Amino acid sequence: MITGPEAGITRDSITIDWEWKDPDGGKMRPVRLIDTAGMRKKARVQDKLEKLSVADTLHAVDFAEVVVLLLDATRGLELQDLKIADQIWSEGRALIIALNKWDVAENQSSLFQGVRGALDEGLAQAKGVPLLAVSGRTGKGLDQLIGAAFELREQWSKRVSTGQLNRWFERAVENNPPPAPGGKRIKLRYITQIKTRPPSFVLFGNRTDELPESYRRYLVNGLRRDLGFGTVPVRLTMRSSKNPFDKKD
Repeated sequence: MITGPEAGITRDSITIDWEWKDPDGGKMRPVRLIDTAGMRKKARVQDKLEKLSVADTLHAVDFAEVVVLLLDATRGLELQDLKIADQIWSEGRALIIALNKWDVAENQSSLFQGVRGALDEGLAQAKGVPLLAVSGRTGKGLDQLIGAAFELREQWSKRVSTGQLNRWFERAVENNPPPAPGGKRIKLRYITQIKTRPPSFVLFGNRTDELPESYRRYLVNGLRRDLGFGTVPVRLTMRSSKNPFDKKD
């Protein structure tokens, strides 16, 4: 790969198939790495070729399983980085943030803690997303990075049995019952997982459209914490049961 200090050297997304040796188990694991062009602020993207490069990068994100957002440690975290991370998360991809050029970064401890805090505040829906320090020049942290990617991919592909899921759901509702807006009770009946990659669930009940966002976050955070979905995107859709006694227009 050709690289250098100037921005814009990589124009097209380049796919590389290789094998990574897991340092823990010694197992060879296949990897398809897609190296994409960087993405600058829209106001700075003037060149038509660069606009195509950005579109190509977004297309690569659509087909990725795990996305590593590579930041320049000498520049820290910028608003544009948060926007890109939010877009990756919205696409349902597992996300890792990596601080590159760690070998030349100054005040490493305060830099890392500052980026961690800014991520948790500016990307609240993905709080706790993995943040790793790496160096392309020395190789620092690269095995840890690939290992984290495989771990996230496993969480992203995870499926939980309906029985296990609903036992967790019953405990979650018992420990924190849903509110009763206007004095009318919201009854949550059961939950089911409809797909993986990303893990997606449907919650059935009555008047679920009145369930506050804070309660939805409570359930999503519980799914991640208790059922092994870690920090990958989890989608939860509400579906209300029809009331046969509702008056028809």
